Amino acid sequence: MAGHSKWANIQHRKGAQDAKRAKRFAKLVREVIVAARSGQPDPDHNARLRTAIVAAKAQSVPKENIERVLKKAQGGEDSENFDELRYEGFGPGGIALMVDAMTDNRNRTAAEVRSIFNKYGGALGASGSVNYMFDRFGSIRYPVAVANADDMFEAALDVGASDCESDGDGHEIFCVPDDFGDVSEALNERFGAPEEAGLMWKPQNTISIDEKAAESLFKLMEALDDCDDVQNVAANFEVSDDVMAKLSA
Repeated sequence: MAGHSKWANIQHRKGAQDAKRAKRFAKLVREVIVAARSGQPDPDHNARLRTAIVAAKAQSVPKENIERVLKKAQGGEDSENFDELRYEGFGPGGIALMVDAMTDNRNRTAAEVRSIFNKYGGALGASGSVNYMFDRFGSIRYPVAVANADDMFEAALDVGASDCESDGDGHEIFCVPDDFGDVSEALNERFGAPEEAGLMWKPQNTISIDEKAAESLFKLMEALDDCDDVQNVAANFEVSDDVMAKLSA
């Protein structure tokens, strides 16, 4: 897997062990709220909402939390308003970053994101400065134990996925956003619930960086991920397994 996928796997494991889990739950529920507002508050008639629910369930957000949000949306009771924002910038080693955010205060979020970039050796760019380096995909992650690489690859293609990458950390299946619901449901029927699922930015190409640059970049990405208003962070880096092992120890 590319460096960003390995980093995401590490964050997922860390998040399951500490308070980051509760913060991640809040972000996933926020996406359900916004998705329910973007169309009908019914996942059968709202593809984005269906995607948000799959992503929330994949990270074990309690069913009652999701149902509570949907009930409020269906009854018109939800008064929370969030704007969707996207930031583009560069990190240590010239790495490109895409940052998706949802906020009830644009000025606060912009100031926080800019401060994080500046503090950890990055720089915010203008809109369009890096997004051409990424493609939007659905991503579904499974632990390595559910299948061998060949079987997972064949299963992924059989259900309409566009690619599958496997290594010692697990399997990551990619599909175009419009197929995410069908692909994730088909894989769930065969392999059970995934470790993580949702829409993400996948870099078209990656840049190899050394341990020093990777350490600085990880601090930047972790600080962004820890920001309450930031939903997702993507970057186009690649690091060796040895470096990843040192930094994740």
